[in-house]
Amino acid sequence: MSTITAKTPWVPFMGEVPMHLDYFEGSMFDAVKAIADKYPDNVAFDFMGKSTTYRQLIAEIERCARALKTIGVRENDKVTIAMPNCPQAIYMFYAVNLVGAIANMIHPLSAEKEIEFYLNESESVTAITLDQFYNKFESIRANTKVVNIIIASVKDALSPTIRAGYMLTQGRKIKRIPADAPVIRWKQFMKLSRVCFYKYQVQRRSDDPAVILYSGGTTGTTKGIVLTNRNFNALGQQVIAANPIFRPGDKMLSAMPLFHGFGLGVCIHTMLSQGGRCVLIPRFTASTYAKDLVKYRCNYIAGVPTLYEALLRLPSMDGADLSCLKGVFSGGDSLSIELKKKFDRFLAEHGATIQVREGYGTTETVTACCLTPLTKAKEGSIGIPLPDVYMKIVEPGTDRELPYGEEGEILLAGPTVMKEYMHHPDETAQTLRRHSDGLTWVYTGDLGIMDEEGYIFFRGRAKRMIISSGYNVYPAQIENILDASEKVQMSCVIGVPDPYKMQKVKAFVVLAPGVEKSENTKQELLDYCRDRIAKYAMPYDIEFRDDMPKTLVGKVAYRVLEEEELAKVSG
Repeated sequence: MSTITAKTPWVPFMGEVPMHLDYFEGSMFDAVKAIADKYPDNVAFDFMGKSTTYRQLIAEIERCARALKTIGVRENDKVTIAMPNCPQAIYMFYAVNLVGAIANMIHPLSAEKEIEFYLNESESVTAITLDQFYNKFESIRANTKVVNIIIASVKDALSPTIRAGYMLTQGRKIKRIPADAPVIRWKQFMKLSRVCFYKYQVQRRSDDPAVILYSGGTTGTTKGIVLTNRNFNALGQQVIAANPIFRPGDKMLSAMPLFHGFGLGVCIHTMLSQGGRCVLIPRFTASTYAKDLVKYRCNYIAGVPTLYEALLRLPSMDGADLSCLKGVFSGGDSLSIELKKKFDRFLAEHGATIQVREGYGTTETVTACCLTPLTKAKEGSIGIPLPDVYMKIVEPGTDRELPYGEEGEILLAGPTVMKEYMHHPDETAQTLRRHSDGLTWVYTGDLGIMDEEGYIFFRGRAKRMIISSGYNVYPAQIENILDASEKVQMSCVIGVPDPYKMQKVKAFVVLAPGVEKSENTKQELLDYCRDRIAKYAMPYDIEFRDDMPKTLVGKVAYRVLEEEELAKVSG
């Protein structure tokens, strides 16, 4: 049969990855604190030219935790963090963990109605966001149970020199928040730590819930994925075990966002729990990414295929020295064979001695579960399981294992498997199933094959999903939003091939009787969508149809629309 575990020999570099790891018992904060005790003067992260040591990191986390206690955050409360990669987000994330609460991680660019959903679904009592997103939170606040909104600003985390420049450029574009706004400013919030005289630290166990990330799961309905301290701590140890060339102090360019398992799990917590150094990028552009990669001489970079495609086209990378790189990881979407060849060639031409290593995982397991070994890649493969991860290929929806080389559903098991889907016990039971081997398996809904050496080859998604610039976009969600408009009778949403985003979102709409097919109607529907759909999931175009193609059972034949668009691109 085709079950594979970490016991399959890894020979990545300098010996094998351990077959089994002894996992850290404690909270995420405890793991970072243990590293801080060992390397107090090492730099934990850099942010826009300013460095913060592990000693300073712990001090700020503890201040933040005392402030959270002061405003009434208690054990198991949910705190929503809608922030880019910046120091305040890091402090808040670990402070929430320290007081025994649960961090609800969301995209700061989410539409108002999405934010309202996330706050209510998690029953958050407190939220933190940046000043530029204040109006979105304030407009839906009355519909939620949120008591306190903490407002941070990028300028508060900058050195005086950089701050002056920031305020003259980006800072001046941010709409001023009213002086009497019912919020707590970051500086005021941190000062509240002074009046916390009682015990603010809550001892949490490894299997206690710690983080909520969001995904459509196998059905495309947005659900909160409840992840534990062990899930994150185990991931950190697995990633480092699969990279024995890692040394404390190695630098990771942290551009992947905090609300994404890849960004939070690999780029932030893996680094901080193992003694690495994060170079935080708050607002991703290919040019800033390239600039910081060269400036800080980063050792590791992680990104989606669109990032690597963008770097290939940047004139600023001409002549750049990338000999500092020890690891280049690609995930979040399939890396085409041709793009991998191009980027590997690009790395070699710029002095790097390594190649892109593709990985695979799901938010239900935080992020990566398998990774290409350092010394043996196979064309088109997403690698082999990380230590203590089990993978098998089954007949979709069943527990019947398939032989090597036969396509089926990819299943995952191991210490990073989620606790549950929040408020969705039926879907939890459908996705997490205990087999006769005693393991709890995640049914990913993804299709793949496994060869006799345990290498996995991703073959496609059994579930309907669009991946645009590494973000998961669920067509059913956008169709539900469009169909709720009184102007729309029926809609269908598909992914259209795009050279930069890999896929972009397009909507097809049959208008309600009497509604005119006009540019004005299209703009009205796009405006309607902007209030309800995150920027990354927004349709770039809406095409009106008199009718939709149908399958034999009367469902909308979305594949026909996909083929039509593909023919346009190819033609």
